[in-house]
Amino acid sequence: MQDTKTESVAKIIKDNIGRRIERLLVVGCGSGIEAAILARRLDTKVVGIDVVEGFDAKSMACATLQLGDAMDLRFDDCSFDFIYSYHALEHIPDPALALREMHRVLSAGGGFWIGTPNRLRAIGYLGSKDATPSEKISWNIVDWKARLSGKFVNEMGAHAGFSSAELRHMLSSEFSKVDEMSDVYFSTVYSRHEQLLNLLRISRLSKIAYPSVYFMGRK
Repeated sequence: MQDTKTESVAKIIKDNIGRRIERLLVVGCGSGIEAAILARRLDTKVVGIDVVEGFDAKSMACATLQLGDAMDLRFDDCSFDFIYSYHALEHIPDPALALREMHRVLSAGGGFWIGTPNRLRAIGYLGSKDATPSEKISWNIVDWKARLSGKFVNEMGAHAGFSSAELRHMLSSEFSKVDEMSDVYFSTVYSRHEQLLNLLRISRLSKIAYPSVYFMGRK
């Protein structure tokens, strides 16, 4: 149960949260490996939900994994003090409703980490560790065809995600504190390329060079 990106995010959360996390909810947990890593790295109780049941047996020993709908979370108000959702919001039919549900089950002052693909990205999928080069090329071609036809939006089936401004707007509608962490994320995950990352930030090309966007904040 190792994943460099999840471990990096856990470190960022731990360095910035300023409080102990007692109970964490992963919205869109997939196989559950992310949930298990967060439970171990943050030393906390983790519940993970997903619409598809295919959970990793080893992960289930570290976290509670169950079927669940992000738009109808079957938890009491204020049940968790941290929400984690990594590249799931773009797959949810009504992301605004899902964010309202996350807000509802989050305790007062509770935190969140939410990230999605960057809809303004020039190229995506380069960091997909389970994809072949031909698959990455194919997916980018599909994305660009959708862009050129004006259909590069989640609602039309594209794996578009949200721009930084779009995601910030949605999050700010529900949460009192919203901070973009994309620079921190990429500097942590790709620390060996810090000079290139600095160039992208200074030139503001990171707006289209970053394949994804990440935010952290609190209720």
